[in-house]
Amino acid sequence: MAAADDADVPAPEFSVAPLLPWQRAPLAAMLAQRAQWHHGTLLHGPAGTGLRRLGLHLAQGLLCRQTAAGLACGQCDACHLFLTGGHPDFRLVKREYAPKKDNTGELRLRDEIVIDQVRELLDGFMYLTSHRQGAKVVMIYLAEEMNTQAANALLKSLEEPPQATYFLLVSHQLRLLKPTIISRCRRLPAPQPPPAEAAAWLAAQGAAAPLLLLAQAGGAPLKALTMKDEAYQDERVRFLNRLAEPRRLSVIGMGAEVDAGARAVRKARLQAWFDLLATWSYDLSACAAGAAPRYHPDFAPQLSKLGATVAPRSILRYHRTVLRERSLLAHPLNPRLVAENALFGYRLAVLGE
Repeated sequence: MAAADDADVPAPEFSVAPLLPWQRAPLAAMLAQRAQWHHGTLLHGPAGTGLRRLGLHLAQGLLCRQTAAGLACGQCDACHLFLTGGHPDFRLVKREYAPKKDNTGELRLRDEIVIDQVRELLDGFMYLTSHRQGAKVVMIYLAEEMNTQAANALLKSLEEPPQATYFLLVSHQLRLLKPTIISRCRRLPAPQPPPAEAAAWLAAQGAAAPLLLLAQAGGAPLKALTMKDEAYQDERVRFLNRLAEPRRLSVIGMGAEVDAGARAVRKARLQAWFDLLATWSYDLSACAAGAAPRYHPDFAPQLSKLGATVAPRSILRYHRTVLRERSLLAHPLNPRLVAENALFGYRLAVLGE
């Protein structure tokens, strides 16, 4: 379940969401340095923490004609152009929609940022004169989604940037970026709210159990907000109750559940189950090692009981397998088979059978 601001499937239209409370002061501090701003900035942090909106507000601030209270004023002509997606000196590079190969005319979101997008940036933007006699800003969201050819094409411009051109690379997973890209940028960790502040913000958005939601989301407030849905919570409890009793786990029956409904429903259900398998197996490995659960504290008794019976190394190996397989879920050929393999693997890791 993706947070609206850090969605796995970005919306095709341009929009700038309001800053989150804990982002305002750090952003003002960043923009106070804009006269000496580094040509390459790597803004990084976990998904679900508002990284996209922070990056866009930073880009707007670098282009703003007159800052107000340290932030972009929102009133000048540059801000108006930016907020409508029409600033001629700004480019947002992200995964694009392309026609499906079945000749139906339908569009699908590409799995990666491709070299043609970077070439278009190089030929049609970066080395041209600024339209407004000021800075030019390129934001790449998410930088780890560039394929090898795209990353290599960008590398030379990061090494020898055009004058008054700023690159803003936004990343949720630094480990997936080429070391040569990282080494040519100034790393800038995104501000993260303390749990109490994040919980207060969630409560103001109507979340009934903000601390529990934050735990489920690994501390990411926007992701936690998407989890407050009652239907999702009911499905979560039902799924985790079945994992808590592995001997009674009906793998074939659950596989049939994944296969029910339209294609989009099957894909969403499979993603949700893998997210829960990942967090549950993490908590189970923690309990097996004598620690407390991180993601599902409301299931602490079940996790502790089961953790006392499993081999820590076995369940940790399974957790890593789930993380690896989850990263390949964009277009599963057979959702039912993928789900059944993961559930059989869980039974084997927990029961040894």
